[in-house]
Amino acid sequence: MSKSQLSITSPVGEKLLNDIIALQPQFREMAGQTKADRKVAQANIDALQDIGFFLALQPRAYGGLEISPQEFFKCHLAIAEACMSTAWVAGIIAVHSFQIALMDKQAHEDVWGENIHTRTSSSYAPVGKVEVVDGGFKLSGRWGWSSGSDHCTWALLGAIVPGEGYRTFLVPKGDYEILDTWHPMGLDGTGSNDVVVKDAFVPEHRTHKQMDGFNLTNPGNAVSESVLFDIPWAQIFVRVVCTPAIGACKDALRLYKETAQKKVSIDPSKHSTDPSTLERISAAENTTDEMEAILMRNFDNMVNAVNAGEQVSVQERAKYRYQASLVIEKSMEVIDSLFSMAGGSSVLAGSDLQQRFLDIHTARAHVANNPTNFARNLGSLHLGLDNQDFFI
Repeated sequence: MSKSQLSITSPVGEKLLNDIIALQPQFREMAGQTKADRKVAQANIDALQDIGFFLALQPRAYGGLEISPQEFFKCHLAIAEACMSTAWVAGIIAVHSFQIALMDKQAHEDVWGENIHTRTSSSYAPVGKVEVVDGGFKLSGRWGWSSGSDHCTWALLGAIVPGEGYRTFLVPKGDYEILDTWHPMGLDGTGSNDVVVKDAFVPEHRTHKQMDGFNLTNPGNAVSESVLFDIPWAQIFVRVVCTPAIGACKDALRLYKETAQKKVSIDPSKHSTDPSTLERISAAENTTDEMEAILMRNFDNMVNAVNAGEQVSVQERAKYRYQASLVIEKSMEVIDSLFSMAGGSSVLAGSDLQQRFLDIHTARAHVANNPTNFARNLGSLHLGLDNQDFFI
């Protein structure tokens, strides 16, 4: 079956980005409620559904837009410039359509057959207990950090199948309970609560093998009509938990410039004419620009490869994985530099710049944003050793 190729830009993607930019004032206005409620304001979720953001990476057969990853992440960045919690949740929910598209076609029908706007949360830590039974599996466990779970009716949950290895299990809301556990220092509005499952039956077709994702032997690839789904799944997912920080850095720079221009202080180093202030602004813009440029360059390379009918090499995948893991480290450098010179008002409750500081530092706690193991794996590949990371 001949598959449609991906265009890096499209009228659909451009319209989606413009619609999100038009929503930025709402996201900013609702940020206080999102923080107080510890979940994204329903008005934001409804608005994002109305413009089709959650359909961005969903198959066209089920109402999806199938835009390029570059267009998707431009939209993601624009949401994060207004509210990092909203972007974190929206990106994670939207990216799950990509993974579900890799599963058996019956899973597509289960989730989208009656409602193309069905939303899914996740928690991929391999903490579940699995029992192999006739036709599928029995799954039990408790998972943390299920971002946006209050806005979803399905969950993707990780576990190890005895004698086989890691799989993701797709579970409907009737088979799990959400525990209100999310009381963080930042990303308050992500509602990243715990999910509990007790002896739920999960049919074979609603699972996704990690090695299928790595080897690009996903059942859904046999029925997909676009090369979009030939891009390695992990490359898409790892970017949704770091890209919001790039948008937050952009907004932090805007906030810092506004503060520097109007600040009256007895500390001359905080004046807009101080060389240190000018250097921090330049460095922040440059680092943020570098992160976005690498993001887009990497997906340009991957889209070009799948359009040509080629696979992205393991070496390249490991490099892109490592570069994604560095985003939060670099974002912390940006926000720390700006926050440390922003003055006394930045430490008071309600400070927008402080919220960016807290959000970015909280994102560092996600396992995907710890570069240590990814650096070691990439270095090993350069020296001819075997790949040790199968989520790349």
